[in-house]
Amino acid sequence: MIHLFTHNDLDGVGCGILAKIAFQEKVEVHYNSVGSLNYQVANYLEHAIPNNTIYITDLSVHEENAKKLDSLNKAGGKVQFIDHHKTALTLNDYDWAFVQVEYEDGRLTSATSLFYEYLQNHQLLERTEAIHEFVELIRQYDTWEWDRNNNTKAKRLNDLLYMMSIEEFEARMLAKLEDSTDFRFDDLEDQLLNMEEKKMEKYLRRKKRELVQKQVGDKWAGIVYAESFLSELGNALGKENPHLDYIAMINMGSKRISLRTIHDHVDVSEVAGKFEGGGHAKASGCNLNESAYKLYVAESFPLEPLKADADKNIFNVKESPNGVLYESKSKGILFLIPRKNGSWEIENNEQLLDKSFQTFQEAETYIKRNFAAWLVKDEEYVTFLIENIRRLRSS
Repeated sequence: MIHLFTHNDLDGVGCGILAKIAFQEKVEVHYNSVGSLNYQVANYLEHAIPNNTIYITDLSVHEENAKKLDSLNKAGGKVQFIDHHKTALTLNDYDWAFVQVEYEDGRLTSATSLFYEYLQNHQLLERTEAIHEFVELIRQYDTWEWDRNNNTKAKRLNDLLYMMSIEEFEARMLAKLEDSTDFRFDDLEDQLLNMEEKKMEKYLRRKKRELVQKQVGDKWAGIVYAESFLSELGNALGKENPHLDYIAMINMGSKRISLRTIHDHVDVSEVAGKFEGGGHAKASGCNLNESAYKLYVAESFPLEPLKADADKNIFNVKESPNGVLYESKSKGILFLIPRKNGSWEIENNEQLLDKSFQTFQEAETYIKRNFAAWLVKDEEYVTFLIENIRRLRSS
């Protein structure tokens, strides 16, 4: 009997679907959360016999299970571990493990794409256009490459998974991949997905009004309570608040924190690692343990939500050569002033701060982090310029 232990997200389920195509009724797929995998693997290993085959994809095992897997492999059992998270790279020390974070051309891997290549290389699965596209959609979604490519089909595939049970999703995908020359959604799925997108847009608008910010260690985090559309929400909040290093989305029900960043210089897997978690550089998660609860829940609870920037301005826009006007509840009016040498200075209630910034982004980041400032509407901006035009010209 073949056993596959894999994650219960899109990338993990993709591995399960490929296994069922390759091995048919010979495989038993076990879908796991991050927290349940090691327990399930340990339970299986208590009864494993050498002629069993075990695959583990998209989730990492701890050291104790790794040693047991190694013993099973040496005793003649078939063990194959395939993952793409850099936190699992140490498992490459075992000859039954294969962990690869990116391809030679720089594209990030996914567990589904690596498992797909493994099955093809071992002549266990034949390539079809439908299967190949299915695998690539999952890879692009899991690595967030779909966002750069505007490949909404990948996002809709993930949405479809979370609109139904894994079993129903699995059955639908197996039917598509066995019967189709290409991969496409049917009319019912399209209707369901259109309804889900409207629901998501409403949810994101509400959550954007609940975001608070807090310095955690040497990083600035945006913190929000959320249990749905986590990747979309984290991406949207990150883009609208680039002064924040990352977004922490707290699910009190599951006692988990999901971490997302849009910045190349921030690695949220390092943040997650401090709280018994891990994942990708731009998308990770961890348990809401005692220390995480203190930092992200208890200390952030009294904070007020950030006020959003005015989004329909024509005149008061970022990097305007006439200056940019912000307001802060604690500090009042903040005017960002461009200088001829390209630098920016900040005036707070008509008093120039003793700081200069090389770029507009640096100046805006400073006032947003330290004063929780927001971009005001055109009406306030025009009034401010009229009332202060002479003073500003002489400064």
